[in-house]
Amino acid sequence: MIIDTHVHLDDKRYKDDLDEVLNRAREGGVERFIIPAADPANLDRAVEIAQKNSDVYFAVGVHPYDMDKFDTLEFNKYIEHPKCVAVGECGLDYFRLEGTEDEKQREKKRQKEVFIAQIEVAKKYKKPLIVHIRDASRDSKEILLAHNAKEVGGVLHCYNADEELLSLAKEGFYFGIGGVLTFKNAKKLLHVLPKIPHEKLLVETDGPYLTPTPHRGERNEPLYTTFVAKKMSEILEISFEDIEKITTQNALKLFDIS
Repeated sequence: MIIDTHVHLDDKRYKDDLDEVLNRAREGGVERFIIPAADPANLDRAVEIAQKNSDVYFAVGVHPYDMDKFDTLEFNKYIEHPKCVAVGECGLDYFRLEGTEDEKQREKKRQKEVFIAQIEVAKKYKKPLIVHIRDASRDSKEILLAHNAKEVGGVLHCYNADEELLSLAKEGFYFGIGGVLTFKNAKKLLHVLPKIPHEKLLVETDGPYLTPTPHRGERNEPLYTTFVAKKMSEILEISFEDIEKITTQNALKLFDIS
C-alpha cells in the first residue's frame, strides 16, 4: 500500500468527482491521503473531507504565496482536530518575486517571518512541518536549523534535488518525491535520489499539479503515486513492494498515524 503524503483534495478540480478519485486510488493500492494547507480559505473544505473519510488527514498552515492571509488564520480552530497531522505547507518561495530590489527584499523578509511563525506553532503543538522550498534552499535550511525545527521534523515537499538540503535528513526531515521524478528533464533528481536515506523517503502527488508520465497534461490524482513508486523502484533497484513498505512506514512514523 502507498500513502499519498501531499494531495490537494480540497482543490476545486476535484469538486465534481472526489469520491471517484479516492475510490480509484484505494482500488489501486493507495491507503491514506494527507491534504496540505495552502490557502486558509480552503481549510474548512479540507476538514470536511477528512471528517467524511477515515483514511484522509489534513494539515494547517499558509503557503508562501498566501502569506498575506497568515494573520487571519485561526490555528487553534484546526490544529487540535484529531485528523490534523502537520503544520504547512509553509516555507519560502522566491520564484515569483517581483518589483524593485527593495520590494523583493521586503517580500523575502515577510516570507521568512511567516515561515518562522509556523515553525513555532508546530513546535508548540508538536506537529511535523510540511515545508515548501523553491529557489530558496539556503535561507530555508538556515531558518530550519536556527529555529530548532528538528524538535518536530517534517517533510521537504516536492524535494527540489538540491544536495545542500540532504543534511536535513539528520535533523528529522524526510523528502517528498512526486511526479517530477518521472519527467525527462529530472536528471538532477535522478542523480540525488540514491543519496537520500531509505528511511527518509516519502511518496506524494501534489495533485492536481505535477502529473507524472505517462499522464502529463492531465489532472494529477492520488492513484498516480504508483508511477512515482515504480520509478523509485527502478532507480534504487528495490522491489516495488519494498518501496511501498518503506515509504508507508516512514509516513506513518512522521505523521504519527496509527
